[in-house]
Amino acid sequence: MSLKRTVLMTALVLALALSVPSGSPRGDAEEPLHGLIVQAGSLQQAAEAVRSVGGSITHELGIINAVATKLNASQIDALDSLAEINRIWQNAGLDVAAKGRKGPSVRAPEVFFPELVDADSVHAEGITGLGVTVAVVDTGRELKSPLNKNALGDDRVLAQYDATKDEEVFQRNTDENGHGSHVAGVVVNSSKETSGEFRGIAPNANLVTVKAFDAQGQGSYADVIRGLEWILLNHNVHQIRVVNLSFSADPQSYYWDDPLNQAVMQLWQAGIVVVASAGNTGPDAMTIGVPGNLPYVVTVGAMTDNYTPGDGTDDVLASFSSAGPTVEGFVKPELVAPGGHIVSVMGYDTIARDHPEFHDGHDYFTMSGTSQAAAVVSGVVALMLEAEPWLTPDQVKCKLMSGARPAVDDNGDLAYSIFQQGAGLVNAYDALSSNNLTCANRGLDVQRDLAGSEHYGGLTNRDENGDYYIMDPTGYMFSDGYMWSDGYMWSDGYMWSDGFVFSDGYMWSDGFVFSDGFVFSDGFMFSDGYMWSDAFMFSDGFVFSDSLTEAASINVWVPQE
Repeated sequence: MSLKRTVLMTALVLALALSVPSGSPRGDAEEPLHGLIVQAGSLQQAAEAVRSVGGSITHELGIINAVATKLNASQIDALDSLAEINRIWQNAGLDVAAKGRKGPSVRAPEVFFPELVDADSVHAEGITGLGVTVAVVDTGRELKSPLNKNALGDDRVLAQYDATKDEEVFQRNTDENGHGSHVAGVVVNSSKETSGEFRGIAPNANLVTVKAFDAQGQGSYADVIRGLEWILLNHNVHQIRVVNLSFSADPQSYYWDDPLNQAVMQLWQAGIVVVASAGNTGPDAMTIGVPGNLPYVVTVGAMTDNYTPGDGTDDVLASFSSAGPTVEGFVKPELVAPGGHIVSVMGYDTIARDHPEFHDGHDYFTMSGTSQAAAVVSGVVALMLEAEPWLTPDQVKCKLMSGARPAVDDNGDLAYSIFQQGAGLVNAYDALSSNNLTCANRGLDVQRDLAGSEHYGGLTNRDENGDYYIMDPTGYMFSDGYMWSDGYMWSDGYMWSDGFVFSDGYMWSDGFVFSDGFVFSDGFMFSDGYMWSDAFMFSDGFVFSDSLTEAASINVWVPQE
């Protein structure tokens, strides 16, 4: 049985039980329609194949040589018989990623997160993200002055694209939810505190917004992929160097077979640094979502200052922050950043109406989540690329990890495992100062990965007790027994051995030997003899659900911490 056919049949086990309304491709009107993403050798081949079975195209996804369509079961059978079709996925639903609980209303909001990551020290040296464009794929943006103009008073929004409608708009309020504006504000807010400190990480960076999620923070794979393709096609025009993805979905396949991840890999290959949220479904192991599970990108978890920004001894990892490893054995997240009770720009939109106690009644809202943590790191990347515009995405990732500060306990040992905090808390000043350029994504080749000639696994293994560890002399063990309330110090003196070896990848061996149920037949065996202790089965095979309620951390709402 071909891989294409196996993927299709496992998807249809669930798909045929679901009715996907709307749309009118030709065919039997009595048969339910199924939202699909169809991949071929080229965009033209995919489109012609769909039309040949009577389907219509809803999205052209040239970034992955695919189209989105809605077909009935008979049309799907006919499509699968065509030799030019490589993959058929269901068009899965996505949500946005953020969290909250009852707490004091914000009347005079103060912003502390730039100081927590030493961005203020970088600002003091005149580095503010000037000339670097950050694209935010989210719910759109509001027409708020701290977003519209940089700290010099110049217009900085270079483009707005609505992927849900496939149209470019300009100077229009496209954010009915509020999440996208909040995330963008963390990155680029150009307003200042009374102390004179900026409220955003990169206050002079340029901004491009891509709307892929609706007023409820929900969207589809097809819309997000179309938004990513627009970025790829326009990144030179607008000098887009950074893309922020503050959303996630449950992984339903290996990273390389996920169509959204394939689009993200195209951006990385094009020289664009992609920053993704880890997700808000922690603290358990193996809770990293798509696209944060992609080994190439910078995946960010969340910490909090415990409402005492001046006291670093009680800072903690946020309890909702998703943890690694990934199914393929990679350490995630790479970093953590402030993600608790983050104050940023938001009008009185859906989120603010649902949680009015966190709105100041004017322009600011307090929200927690790995969405906000990812935005902090996107801002730091903009600062780095202003200072050193020649850096590649792999080099940026290495410098970020090299400059990070792990949380340590009173004995100087790691307070949280690397599967929870990665290399530690991002530090803008140390990341810019680092001369380490070769420590990230070693052994990975995104071009070969996209071509399908090589795919990769990480260095994580699991012992007989079910604990995860890194196959390296340092051997840090994952445990879920950490205290969340006692507080730890984020140290600047911790030495990582062997150059961040845990970020390396190894090629899968034996040409991806699958059994009929999409289980690796002999466990996760790597080419150098490392083996994952238990084979992993995705719950429904390679199924991409049509549900719009999946936890995609523009991310699920979580308590303030």
